[in-house]
Amino acid sequence: MKLYLKASIFLLTITVVGQTSLQELYSTPGSYAVGFQHYGAVDSSRTYSRLSDWTNEKLPRPLPVSVWYPAAKNSAINTLKILDYMRILKNEEEWEHLPDEQILNWFYYANTPENQEHLTRNTRSFLDVTPASGKYPVVIYAPSYQASSIENFALCELLASHGYVVFSSPSRGHDYRYFQGGTAKDAEAQARDVEFLMIQAKKHPSVDFDKMGAMGFSFGGMSTMNAKMRNTNIKALVSLDGTERYVYETLEKSPYFNLGNINVPYIHLSQKKIPKQVLEEDNIDPELNTKFDLYDSITKSKVYRLKMHHLSHSYFSTLGVLFQTRDTRKDKSDAEIMKSYQWLSQYALQFFNAYLKQDETALKFLENTPEANGVAEGIIGKMQKEPVPKALSFQDFNEMAAKQEYEDLIPLFQNLQKENPSLSFREIRLNNLGLQLMFHPGKTEQSIKVFLLATYLYPESANLFDSLAEAYLYANKPKEAIVAFEKSLALNPENMNAVNRLKELKK
Repeated sequence: MKLYLKASIFLLTITVVGQTSLQELYSTPGSYAVGFQHYGAVDSSRTYSRLSDWTNEKLPRPLPVSVWYPAAKNSAINTLKILDYMRILKNEEEWEHLPDEQILNWFYYANTPENQEHLTRNTRSFLDVTPASGKYPVVIYAPSYQASSIENFALCELLASHGYVVFSSPSRGHDYRYFQGGTAKDAEAQARDVEFLMIQAKKHPSVDFDKMGAMGFSFGGMSTMNAKMRNTNIKALVSLDGTERYVYETLEKSPYFNLGNINVPYIHLSQKKIPKQVLEEDNIDPELNTKFDLYDSITKSKVYRLKMHHLSHSYFSTLGVLFQTRDTRKDKSDAEIMKSYQWLSQYALQFFNAYLKQDETALKFLENTPEANGVAEGIIGKMQKEPVPKALSFQDFNEMAAKQEYEDLIPLFQNLQKENPSLSFREIRLNNLGLQLMFHPGKTEQSIKVFLLATYLYPESANLFDSLAEAYLYANKPKEAIVAFEKSLALNPENMNAVNRLKELKK
């Protein structure tokens, strides 16, 4: 008797028990001890039902919260075991009274002696210990499809040991524990959970809220992308084989879908190429190996794309590496999987260091080839692309011109055009700006400078010379006005305004 839960978008069918070790899985920690808190919070803006209670009662939506944070080392005494994390999993699955010995058997991991032994191992976390002094960047973690807040505890512990506060909650459906099947509504529910965690983070005394990143695994990757599209607080995005790559059409269905809002650095670490045998036997679209519409479409931010050649989808989480049975058709050895998970963790850490802490060494790590960082050849494939330079708008130009009080506009335009060869401004915009300044108290001289630029760019425009002449006249410079009106009249003999003005000026 078991309760089976769908842990990812790829189901494993041919399996073998693995041999892994938490200590071999861990990456080198930072200088902080790791504190851990877990508490129950309530999102009263939504209602929720506990299906396993067989009741029609609607509750304010409960949302358990797990927090890893930098701690003072002298307070680190209550070491968590993996079993402590797994008790959180069973509570989040709403099976609070399930005996501990049934945790593996009941859910989706093999109840083997090796896996039972994992449960007894100490982690790097210490329960409810004193936070280290100071403020630290925050990372919001969104787990995979219907997964626990603690699914990636080794990675969360690593980040905390290097000076990050990490918040996570279980991924659960909008109305009850289960998702509808990876729908846009599911992604919206989890994106709102990410936003709820952002509010929780703002209350935490150790959090520097101005330095916030988001990280998600599988379905959680798409949900954090969804959340970023409507939250400017998120400054960096890490996706652990996020499904924004595989089901881009679901992301597009979000009511907040806007590629223009993906304007922060983004790194996507993806699984190995799925073998032909698995594609055929599991009826998987071969395009999943190559297609990545989101990567191709992002233009406003720096994007990194890493392919982890030794990791299948399940092994982008701590629990997957430790407990997931192996698929003999595609999985590498346990040693290769654990080493690759260490590199995955390092790239996530260095990415946040580079873009939340502005660490130049970390940025160089990201720009290097994997081999230059010490990764053995064939372990990681890397692609990256720069943001497409923003086209300079007339508003941008006007802001720069105003800062220098409209002095030297022709050299300013010439220098900008060297960087933007296609730069041009419509005649009517220059004319309207000049007229606005002309009538503005104290800015008539600035309007003349705008019209001088305009006539430089459009030397055959009778209307611009006419406007320049009016600005000179308004500034009480009749000689200059006469020259400009005569130029306008030469370009357009039917310009009656110039004819009449010249008659008056030459009396």
